[in-house]
Amino acid sequence: MNHNHVISIDQEVELMNTQLKESPKLLHKSAGKNSCCIFRVPQSLVEINKEAYQPRIVSIGPYHHGSKDLQMIEEHKWRYLKDLIQRTGKPLEFFMKIIVSKEDEIRQSYSESTDRFSTNDLAKMMVLDGFFLIELFRKVGKLVPTHSDDPIFRMVWVSPFLMRDLLRIENQIPFFVLQKLFDNSRNEDPTLPSLILDFFNYAADRPKRVLEEHKNLEGKHLLDFYRKSFINTREESPTVAKTIEMLNNPSLKLIQPANKLKIAGVKFKASHEADSFLDIKFQNGVLLIPQINMDDFYSSFFLNCVAFEQCYSHCSKHITTYVVFMGCLMHTSTDVGLLSEAKIIENYFGTDKEIAKFFKNVGKDVAFDIKDKNNYLFDLFTEINEYCKNGWHVNWAGFKHTYFESPWAAVSAFAAFLLLSLAALQTFFTLYPYYNPRNKSS
Repeated sequence: MNHNHVISIDQEVELMNTQLKESPKLLHKSAGKNSCCIFRVPQSLVEINKEAYQPRIVSIGPYHHGSKDLQMIEEHKWRYLKDLIQRTGKPLEFFMKIIVSKEDEIRQSYSESTDRFSTNDLAKMMVLDGFFLIELFRKVGKLVPTHSDDPIFRMVWVSPFLMRDLLRIENQIPFFVLQKLFDNSRNEDPTLPSLILDFFNYAADRPKRVLEEHKNLEGKHLLDFYRKSFINTREESPTVAKTIEMLNNPSLKLIQPANKLKIAGVKFKASHEADSFLDIKFQNGVLLIPQINMDDFYSSFFLNCVAFEQCYSHCSKHITTYVVFMGCLMHTSTDVGLLSEAKIIENYFGTDKEIAKFFKNVGKDVAFDIKDKNNYLFDLFTEINEYCKNGWHVNWAGFKHTYFESPWAAVSAFAAFLLLSLAALQTFFTLYPYYNPRNKSS
């Protein structure tokens, strides 16, 4: 037996005492605070769709900083920074000092330790990444000149990847850093939120009036900011009495898939007047769902929003609730087909089967409590289930589905009805002479 590497109990205790003094690196003990808002994606979610959380062409913030696969855009960050300094006339030192003064606040924004970055390295990264984003927004908004041969704009494949990368949960810097740099470098620009919303409107077209409502919106970072721009801040919170009433209602449970709801008499209609895809309503047996263009942008956005809402306990769970609701509706490709026919789903994503699989996976291993106060569809789940319980409309819908769903079923039903009618008439004319006195007397 080799005893060369055996250590004494005293040495072991000394090593343990050293370990006791160290703080967690991968998940800070302060990660549950309101200030901590930028997280590594939990492994349980990464296993479902690893590519959704990894930046493809640009690194923003510390988590993927220095990655050899993301160096192409890194060189252009320096070019954008140079353009800004020449235009504003303010020295680099001016901006570095602003960010250094925010060092503690910046470090507290990350759930994972940033100790590998010195004070100056952290500030340099924030200035470089922050001004790259701000200048990008300005150039797209045509507020500052753009080089005619700028590959970021000239190469058509760059833009879609770039937009998705800027909304990945691990690829963020604090929003207050962006706002500070923007405020100290602006001339007569619109607000920073307006620039950001105009930028992302190339990927998800929304009415100008909706963007105008959010011109002073704030967020923890870009992903949170854009997520919040879809949330109706005018929503009324239910009273305590209403909440208790709803919680005790046995109909507060997940809903059936779209085809089963159809059999129960529920109709589906695309809502074109809604300001957000979150604005779902149920009125007189009609489920009004805003049209959603399912593509790579929205699928990536949904996955990263759900990951953020799962990690950050100080925000609402609107996107999580939405994807769980849509996942309930779309169990199979047949359900997706039904919603596509109603123009609710515009499929740029793949087959109907792939969309059903996506919503099934995005809700997998996600903590969702239907009775949680953050469930903004609290009432909707109950109303739909109440409607589908009983009543003449359910029986009538089931009858129509059974006998009139296809032309052959309708023909069969009509033939059966005709035979019954003829049999009834034959019976009537056979019995009529026996019960009509005038016929008997003649």
